Amino acid sequence: MRRFQLPSFFLNFYELSSKSLYIHSMKKEIRRPDSSEYDPFYRGYVEQVPGNNFYKILEELSVSTPAFLTGLHDDQWNYRYQPGKWSIREMVLHMIDTEQIFCYRALRLARGDKTHLPGFDQDPYVVASEANTHSADSLVAQYQAVRNVTLHRFRHFSDTMLGQVGTVSGGPQSVLAIGFIMAGHELHHLEVMRQKYGIG
Repeated sequence: MRRFQLPSFFLNFYELSSKSLYIHSMKKEIRRPDSSEYDPFYRGYVEQVPGNNFYKILEELSVSTPAFLTGLHDDQWNYRYQPGKWSIREMVLHMIDTEQIFCYRALRLARGDKTHLPGFDQDPYVVASEANTHSADSLVAQYQAVRNVTLHRFRHFSDTMLGQVGTVSGGPQSVLAIGFIMAGHELHHLEVMRQKYGIG
């Protein structure tokens, strides 16, 4: 399978932006969210994240996850460990979709929006995504694009914005908690790929 490669002009931009983001995140003091800042449903995702700096984890994953995915061959992308379970293509697009939804929630809460934000049912989303028609190159490119937006968005959230709490899926959620949940959600699915799919 042809390995995914971004155009050189994008690689140069991404290298520069990633470097500046890394410097920023290393300087910024970030705390872990209090349990009152998220619904118990999300505790497992928050606990997946080591240390206090979710931002650094997202940065590191922005490099390691594409490298991991570009090493997969077609049989692995299409593999399901049981009938009815997601393929790797479906899981990766689910990760991308979910990050976009989380980032949208974070933006609304950071701007002080007190509207109760709805949840979403992941299984119909996966069915409707037609993920198995997406090429591996396309999925990696989508992952990179979404993560770049996420990093730039969170880079500019002040401490006040990170501390904003709203209602999501009927429970409390802070912008800070969303950052941890995003990182933990990806770590969770990467672990599923290793344990259930035998990849990694």
